[in-house]
Amino acid sequence: MITELGHFALLLAFGVALIQMIVPMVGAAKGWPGWMAVAEPAAGVQFVLIAAAFGALTWAFVTSDFSLAVVVANSHSMKPMLYKISGTWGNHEGSMLLWVLIVALFGAMAAWFGGQLPTSLRARVLSVQAAIGVAFLAFILLTSNPFARLAVPPFDGQDLNPLLQDPGLAFHPPFLYLGYVGLSMAFSFAVAALIEGRVDAAWGRWVRPWTLAAWVFLTIGIALGSWWAYYELGWGGFWFWDPVENASFMPWLLAAALLHSAIVVEKRESLKSWTILLAILAFGFSLIGTFIVRSGLLTSVHAFANDPERGVFILMIMAIFMGGALILFALRAGALEAKGVFSIASRESALVLNNLLLAVACFVVFVGTMWPLLAEMFFDRKLSVGPPFFNAAFTPFMVALGIVLPVGSALPWKRANLARAMRPLRYVFVLALAIGGLVWTMQTGRSLIGPVGMFLAAWIIMGTVVDLMQRTGRGSNRLGRLLRLPRADWGKATAHAGLGVTMMGIAGLTAWTVEDIQVARIDVPFEVSGYEMTLRSVTKGNGPNYVATTGVIDVFRDGNFVATLAPEKRFYPVAQMPTTEAAIHQNLARDLYLVIGDEQTNGGWAIRTYIKAMTNWIWIGCAMMAFGGVLSLTDRRFRVAAGARKARRQAVPAE
Repeated sequence: MITELGHFALLLAFGVALIQMIVPMVGAAKGWPGWMAVAEPAAGVQFVLIAAAFGALTWAFVTSDFSLAVVVANSHSMKPMLYKISGTWGNHEGSMLLWVLIVALFGAMAAWFGGQLPTSLRARVLSVQAAIGVAFLAFILLTSNPFARLAVPPFDGQDLNPLLQDPGLAFHPPFLYLGYVGLSMAFSFAVAALIEGRVDAAWGRWVRPWTLAAWVFLTIGIALGSWWAYYELGWGGFWFWDPVENASFMPWLLAAALLHSAIVVEKRESLKSWTILLAILAFGFSLIGTFIVRSGLLTSVHAFANDPERGVFILMIMAIFMGGALILFALRAGALEAKGVFSIASRESALVLNNLLLAVACFVVFVGTMWPLLAEMFFDRKLSVGPPFFNAAFTPFMVALGIVLPVGSALPWKRANLARAMRPLRYVFVLALAIGGLVWTMQTGRSLIGPVGMFLAAWIIMGTVVDLMQRTGRGSNRLGRLLRLPRADWGKATAHAGLGVTMMGIAGLTAWTVEDIQVARIDVPFEVSGYEMTLRSVTKGNGPNYVATTGVIDVFRDGNFVATLAPEKRFYPVAQMPTTEAAIHQNLARDLYLVIGDEQTNGGWAIRTYIKAMTNWIWIGCAMMAFGGVLSLTDRRFRVAAGARKARRQAVPAE
């Protein structure tokens, strides 16, 4: 009965979404307040109905209701409860239901907390958001019904993909979808503004919190996915330029560009057309990511390999929304005349350069991701584009971004004296160069990645500190003024410093990793880069739904005990799939990373050892970036901005 109620709630939600899509838009066009007022309650009702449907599907997984096809294909009665719950979204149908639930959630939040928005703009935003919901509800109901029943239920299920049975990946998709789908609000604001023909400073202030929230969730989701890949896949890497990884990274880059561009709209009423275009493209790349994951055209270790017919449906959705928005942009772009003027040496110009670097970097990732598919479709050639291409093509733009970032933060708005603005940074630049030179001296003969990465990290982090101190002015009580700075300033500084910390971690991991593989025998020591290791035992045991082979390895350095590590190989009988569980001893300087392989014919065991320098700084930096975004979101100016600009609702359109 609960399953049928969930299916019925989904059908009702589709009907409510249709009403929300049509009635407020007509009301805004005709100036009918009653019709426009339909948007708010409709958004709330739609969210409640989809939440009820999602709750019904979750209940089916928790209770192991094997009358549902999706539960049979992705669950098992012996699976731990955490993975029964995460199995709800660990499949195509359930994840799409989560996708559309988040669309409805953002629409409902805009209805609940958007009371200060102009009535017509709010109605149009909620109408466009509902249109996205209609498209994906139709996709679910017509091609991916999670409530489809089996005529003859089996005794037990086929289990969830063992690679997904991990805490990191249990929480990774919800955060990622909150970021993906959160960009739909920026898209809805952009399309609504194009329909109204007005983009002003108030619009820039309204769109920033939604974009910032989406960027924060994307940052957390990408970091969780990277962390999972690092310790779960047994390869010892944090990023593989996998198509699905790229699918989330591309909108993250564009969302970062949109955040900075919206600041220029808010402060100077410039870059209006570019900001609107970024809002359209950021959500467009979220749709491209959905297509990549679900079309089955590109293979990935964590893609939903579904039939291409579903991919065609998603491609049609993408064509309708992206094509329609871009056509509307082409028709209206001429009306979005910029008011603010600025010189080449100004913060506006620095933000433009920031945007160009991020956008071109996104394009590079897109080309590398899609080129194998295009080559096969049009040239009948099998190509593989891997890390060497991405590292060579993408890295220069990130290096340029790191160099520009502290300079841009130091420049004033409109017009700047570059020499004067750089004066507080000159000692920081020299110190950063000295740090890079020291690293170069210490690792003579190795890659440039280490010295360059350390220079960029020091330059960004110390530049951020200087920028904060410059905001306190001169004289006494600078510490008090520093503590009283707005949270948005602290948030920006924390996020920028987090980027520097992440660059430092990536540089250290890339430049100074040590890798070794050898056959280890019981109680026979072996040495790797100054560490002495001894395999004490290898045992076999049973987990909740797997069989594990576990090695116990003692690690010493210079005669001192370091740790006892227990890497595992697991085999899941139901899924007939093995997984690797690396054993990792962590500290801020390095990770000692051990993987046990197969038993060898001579009685030994294959042991792969990695010594990963500065790995944890990657995720510390990601956490700092996300925390910086949250700090900015809690700034009082975000909460009162719309009310403060209420008097400007009838502002003259930018024509």
